[in-house]
Amino acid sequence: MSVDFDPCPCGSGRDYDRCCRPLIDGSQTADTAEALLRSRFSAYARQQVDYILQTVAPSQRHQHHPDAIRSWARNATWNRLEILNVEGGGPEDTRGQIEFIAHYTEKQARKRHHELAQFERIDGRWYFYDGSAPRIHQYVRQQPKVGRNDPCPCGSGLKYKRCCGQ
Repeated sequence: MSVDFDPCPCGSGRDYDRCCRPLIDGSQTADTAEALLRSRFSAYARQQVDYILQTVAPSQRHQHHPDAIRSWARNATWNRLEILNVEGGGPEDTRGQIEFIAHYTEKQARKRHHELAQFERIDGRWYFYDGSAPRIHQYVRQQPKVGRNDPCPCGSGLKYKRCCGQ
């Protein structure tokens, strides 16, 4: 086995060999849902389709098509993983939920895959169970919107577009 001192694609800051490789090659199992998510991202980046499929809950595998996964993994450059929120999924939990954004480039266009992923521990192993789009939270403005030609709220006496709106 060759030693890989490249940074792990998952963004942990560790070398690939000390981070996701042991999970992907099967010499270790993920102890948390987050570790599984990170290793799955690295598997996409390294085009390890078998690992991606093996880490889907057995009851859900029929919904995942190897050719589609292989195509997405091959045709994208996986730039970084951004984990937004983790609920559960620890060493003592049986379920976990992680909101994340996978940043990638496809056909020279920067893209984002934003997902709320569900994980389950089955017989002591973590599996990806399902994913969905996170709920969009509508922003509610606390104050009326300042128009371009309205007086600037800073009190300068100038129009907003000539003062703080620049």
